[in-house]
Amino acid sequence: MSLVLDALDVFYGDAQALDGVTLTVPQGSIVAIIGANGAGKSTLIHTIAGIEKPRRGQIRYRGTEIGGWPSHKVCNLGIGQVAEGRQIFPSLTVAENLQMGAMLPRARSKEKATLEEIYALFPRLAERRDQLAGTMSGGEQQMLAIGRCLMGHPELIMFDEPSLGLAPAIVQEVFRIIKLLHQRGMTIVLVEQNVAVSLKLADHAYVLENGRIVMDGSGEALLHDDRVRQAYLGL
Repeated sequence: MSLVLDALDVFYGDAQALDGVTLTVPQGSIVAIIGANGAGKSTLIHTIAGIEKPRRGQIRYRGTEIGGWPSHKVCNLGIGQVAEGRQIFPSLTVAENLQMGAMLPRARSKEKATLEEIYALFPRLAERRDQLAGTMSGGEQQMLAIGRCLMGHPELIMFDEPSLGLAPAIVQEVFRIIKLLHQRGMTIVLVEQNVAVSLKLADHAYVLENGRIVMDGSGEALLHDDRVRQAYLGL
């Protein structure tokens, strides 16, 4: 297994955001986390990333317990994140944003080769390398956010609502990139508002409600589950 969460509890003050969450993310798989707004999906991502600290439970990555580690240490272990809302540096150029992604010790020696790979993957970023990131479209900024994450040379990437606020054509491109990264061997955790697409992509999926895992199965199985279809697909 690549990533294992065991009985994870997370609180914001006295309010419990995650309650006994247990899940596994096998190496090389796509695992989707679905649920309504406020279910705890982003909290789950933030806790794995080291932004939030669990009160109880374990987070193990390739056998190493990482629960409560600072985020920079989690990143340097090989876990990347493409955050909700993109969170690029608007006053820096495209190239400078990408350079920021390569500041991790694990990534520095590979920076030049990785940058060439990202420009090949996202030709628009190569064309606009000297443009201020804040002046680009939302879709271009999302590509930059993905590229910056890849500059850190991750082995597992967590996508938090990657299609949010994007035009349909750009959404298709984002999912194409996610599929391509998976085909190249990347392990992916996907939190995505488009539940149907998420389940079609996923090898396995978990349903999160009020901070608890209430159902899991293959993406295909949940896509055809009546409870999931009624709750999340409006069918």
